[in-house]
Amino acid sequence: MNKTIRRASVFSLLLVLALLGRATWVQAYEGKALANDKQNRRQVMAQYAQPLGNIVVAGSPVTGSKKTEGGDLAYKRDYTDGELYAAVTGYSSQAYGATQLEGIYSDVLDGTDTRLKNPLDALTGKQQEPGDVLTTIDPAVQKAAYQALGDKKGAAVAIDPKTGRILGMVSTPSYDPSAIAGLTDGATWKELTGDEDKPLVNRALRQPLPPGSTFKLVVAAAALEDGLYGSVDTATESPNPYRLPGSTRYLENENPSAPCENATIRTALQYSCNNVFAKIAVDLGQDKVKAMAEKFGFNDEQQDVPVRAYASVYPSDMDEAQTALTGIGQFDVTATPLQIAMVSAAIANDGLMAAPHMVSQVVDSDGETLDSFEDGDTRRIVSPSTAEQLRSAMVTVVDEGTGSNAAIGGAEVGGKTGTAQHGENNSKTPYAWFTSYAKDADSGKEVAVAVLIEDSGAARSEVSGNGLAAPVAQKMMKAALS
Repeated sequence: MNKTIRRASVFSLLLVLALLGRATWVQAYEGKALANDKQNRRQVMAQYAQPLGNIVVAGSPVTGSKKTEGGDLAYKRDYTDGELYAAVTGYSSQAYGATQLEGIYSDVLDGTDTRLKNPLDALTGKQQEPGDVLTTIDPAVQKAAYQALGDKKGAAVAIDPKTGRILGMVSTPSYDPSAIAGLTDGATWKELTGDEDKPLVNRALRQPLPPGSTFKLVVAAAALEDGLYGSVDTATESPNPYRLPGSTRYLENENPSAPCENATIRTALQYSCNNVFAKIAVDLGQDKVKAMAEKFGFNDEQQDVPVRAYASVYPSDMDEAQTALTGIGQFDVTATPLQIAMVSAAIANDGLMAAPHMVSQVVDSDGETLDSFEDGDTRRIVSPSTAEQLRSAMVTVVDEGTGSNAAIGGAEVGGKTGTAQHGENNSKTPYAWFTSYAKDADSGKEVAVAVLIEDSGAARSEVSGNGLAAPVAQKMMKAALS
C-alpha cells in the first residue's frame, strides 16, 4: 500500500470515528435535551396524542379533549364554560403553549409525568394515561362573581379563611380558552392579544393596582399591634384636614362633613377618614407599616396558589409625605385582589392566615394522590385581640358606614371600601375596591372576599367601592354561605 492510499485510509477512519463519537454523544448525552426542546415537534405530538387529563371543579371536569380532523396532533383541548373558569384553568393551546393550571400541571395532564409510570414503562418510555387536577373552586361562588362582574373590567377572589381554599377567582373581561386551543386560531389570538382590555391577563393574580382605602385595614392592624392606640375606640390625634409633612398640601376627606378630626379607628374606618390613617402611617413610620404589610403578604415575590401571583408592593425609602400617602393605599402601594382578600381572611380567622390555594389534589388515572395541598397551613399575622377589634370595626362599616351594600340578612358581615386614584393628578376614572368577610353562625361557614372594579363605564362621580364593588362581594359571600 503506497503512502497516499495509507494516509487517505487513516483520514477516512478518523472521520468515521468522529462521526460515531458525535452520534454517540448526541444519543447518550444530548438526547434528552433535544427531546425536551420546545422546537421539537415530537414533543407537541406526544402531548396531544391522547385525550388530556382534566381540571376538576366540585367533582366535575371543566376541561375536555376533542378529536381533531387530520394533521399529526390527534386531540386538542376544549373547555366547559370556558369564559367562566378561564382565570382558574388558563389555556392549553397547540400553537401558543399553556398557562396557569394547564401550564403548571401539563406533565400530569398529558401523561408524561414520571410519577405516572411504573418501572417497566419508565424504561420503555411508554406514555401513560394522564392524571387530573382537583381544584378548591366552589362553582356557586364562581358563577356569582362572574355574573355580578358582568361587562365590567375587574376581578374578584373569595377565600375560606379557616382553610385557605380559594372558592372563587374571576377576571373580566374573560375569554374562551377553546377558541385558541388549536393550530388555526391565529385570528382569535391576534384579537385577544391586541385587545386593550387585556382579557388574557388574570387581574385577580397578575395586575397589582393601588388598593386605596382597603389598605387602611393593614395600617389599623399595625397601629393596634404596635400599641400606638389601645383599641379601635380610642381617640386618635388626627387634625382635619391633615397637612402632609414637609409640604403645603393638605389631605382632605371624601366626605367633608364626616367626623374625622381626632376620630377613633372605628369611626375612621366607618367614614374612611384619610387624615387619620395618613397620620397613623407617619406616627408609626414606614418601617413598621412595611413590616405589617409584609406579614400579610406584601412584597412576597413567591406567592404561589399554585399559580404565581405578582407581588403586591409596599415601598421603601420614602419621605414622611410619601409615607402618609401609603397610609391610605396610594403613592407606590399596589395590591392584587388575592392579596386584599388575604388581609380580610386573616382578620376573619382570629389573626391567623391560612395559606391560600386553589388546588386540593393532583391524582393519577386511578385516583391515587400524586400531590396533596393541606388546608389550614396557618401563620400568625396579628393577635386574636387585634383581629377581633378589626372585625368589630369592619362590621360597623357595613352596618353603619360606607359598606352598606354588602349586608346579608342573618350573617355577620364586615367590610372596607376603597376608591383608588388613577392617572396623573387623579386624571382618570378611579378604581373601586371592596374587601369583606362573612360568617354564618348556624352553618359555621365563612368566606373572605376582595373585589376590584377597574373600569365599569360609569361616570367618575358614580365610582365608589360601595356602589360598584360591594354588590359583587355581597353576591359572592351569599353564595359561599348558602
